[in-house]
Amino acid sequence: MVGRPLTEAELVERAKRGDQDAYGDLVHAYQGIAFRTAYLLTGNAADAEEAAQSAFVKAFYALGRFRPGAELRPWLLRIVANEARNRRRSAGRRANLALRAVAAEPSGGAAPSPETSLLDAERDAALLEAVNGLRDEEREVVACRYFLELSEEETAQALGLRKGTVKSRLSRALARLREQMEDEDV
Repeated sequence: MVGRPLTEAELVERAKRGDQDAYGDLVHAYQGIAFRTAYLLTGNAADAEEAAQSAFVKAFYALGRFRPGAELRPWLLRIVANEARNRRRSAGRRANLALRAVAAEPSGGAAPSPETSLLDAERDAALLEAVNGLRDEEREVVACRYFLELSEEETAQALGLRKGTVKSRLSRALARLREQMEDEDV
């Protein structure tokens, strides 16, 4: 007889008791977002993979301190973000993120014209350049909020900030991006 799949809370409790299969299920569920988070902060796939792996190991050993009833995703992403920042700092270089702008789907599913595709690509490149030109702390909140599609609260938890700090950094970053995009007439 096949039982129902375990909930995240059940997996966490089992992992706390040393069940490596349960923790493996959690890793499997979050490895994609963990890698993307680390990549956005390091700008390098190899560093991102190492940061994500290291974060999962650290999270496993820290499970005893995980509060029952808390959300796992923001807690885990905070560990990933800290590990990624540490790797970036230890490498002594400023991250230059290679963010991909999400292309808007053409209406009706029709293929866009070559002219539209070229204009979209130019706009996306200008936006990515503008985002990469932001200060690190602004780029991080923009990346988490819009590229990873985390809520403001999840962004705050993942980056270890207050929700108000996330809001103010987003506001300043978006104002800078608007200004730069208007200056470039994009």
